[in-house]
Amino acid sequence: MIQIIDAPANTAAFRAVGEVTADDYRNVLVPEVTRLAEKINEINFLFLIDTEIKNFTAAAWIEDAILGLKNLGKWNRAAIVTDSDKAISFTNAFSYFVPGEFKGFKKEAFEQALTWVETGKK
Repeated sequence: MIQIIDAPANTAAFRAVGEVTADDYRNVLVPEVTRLAEKINEINFLFLIDTEIKNFTAAAWIEDAILGLKNLGKWNRAAIVTDSDKAISFTNAFSYFVPGEFKGFKKEAFEQALTWVETGKK
């Protein structure tokens, strides 16, 4: 499931727990990201992954890719917060291939990640 996290007005923030499905993306994440993009014309995004990566269904990964492509030019800053070193490395490398800045953070650095997404400062 994906839950909305309280965040500054210029940020869309979410927490993934348990199984994450395409419906979670369609019903929770996509509407909030779309609302933010329409409001400020950019996307500042934080995603706390508080579940195992294997708990994301294949359809959820497809929805994730569609969201990214659909808003390609609007991504500003995106933080993925997880204890998965592979996910952090992937996120950090992703920044070289797409517009915007993408950074991975460990869960213990959640507040630092949120500040970075909101302000661009660590």
